[in-house]
Amino acid sequence: MSIEINNESVIEVDEAALLRVATFGLAHLRVHPDAELSILLVDEAAMEQLHLQWMDEPGPTDVLSFPMDELRPGTDEFLSPAGLLGDIVLCPQVATAQAETVGHSAMDEMLMLTTHGLLHLLGFDHAEPEEKAEMFGHQGDILASFAVSERPAD
Repeated sequence: MSIEINNESVIEVDEAALLRVATFGLAHLRVHPDAELSILLVDEAAMEQLHLQWMDEPGPTDVLSFPMDELRPGTDEFLSPAGLLGDIVLCPQVATAQAETVGHSAMDEMLMLTTHGLLHLLGFDHAEPEEKAEMFGHQGDILASFAVSERPAD
């Protein structure tokens, strides 16, 4: 996988952890190893501008996804084709505020948002109840499996 991470925010972020969760999620979803992904971390002002420009909604948001080649998850038999998966834009300040509200770490929130963004890039959505159940099911499975993979070996 070719995954590029650029932190243009003023918040220190464990970029290696974002890389690991993105790599894990893409493998879990059977995305071709030659797929390309970009993760950009921006401040609230930049995120607000993107949110207004692309979603016509004021204020910063936590994550935006910009798919490129409209890739879809692969299967056990066939990987997705190689291509440009797209861009995930995260706002660490919004993620930190959300993490405090729900009671977990800002990094856990950013791992979840990265996974959420990946799913959007692969065509998942949560506008309808059935879509939401499917997307959030995949999100939970990926994050739970990732957490197990991150545990130190005994």
